[in-house]
Amino acid sequence: MTLQDLAKIINYIAEKNVELNSKYIFEKDLEVDYVCIFSQNDQEHQGLLRLAEEIGEIADKTPTGPVFKFHNRPQTAAGKPKLLKIRTPDPTRPERGDCDFNTNYPEFKKRYLKDPHFKLIKRPNWEMIELMDPEFDVRVYFSSTPLSKDLGIA
Repeated sequence: MTLQDLAKIINYIAEKNVELNSKYIFEKDLEVDYVCIFSQNDQEHQGLLRLAEEIGEIADKTPTGPVFKFHNRPQTAAGKPKLLKIRTPDPTRPERGDCDFNTNYPEFKKRYLKDPHFKLIKRPNWEMIELMDPEFDVRVYFSSTPLSKDLGIA
């Protein structure tokens, strides 16, 4: 796997997230906060981690994989993400990945949570809304607090 392969995966996830968003939401100027790649197996995971270390530095370590701050934020169909997460292989995440977008969260929640494609996920100190559609191999998230803000990344 090469840096070009990593860029293709990031761009693919971003493009599919834009398509999925376009199908269900009216807002067109959403700012992408981060991209998460769902590793499909251990070999791919190790390769992705190696490449991510070349294009960023670890900003956070989570139980499901490290989060990297990009040295140079890449331009994607969804904008310029600040962060990249490489998720450990997980059979509950067969998709290719996800993006997190910044929104006016209270308004967004009020508008979209009635739609069955959107699901509220509550955590102890924050919550997020997940958008999924079986026609897409990506997920979209809208967090009450962007991860970059939590990590102090501008």
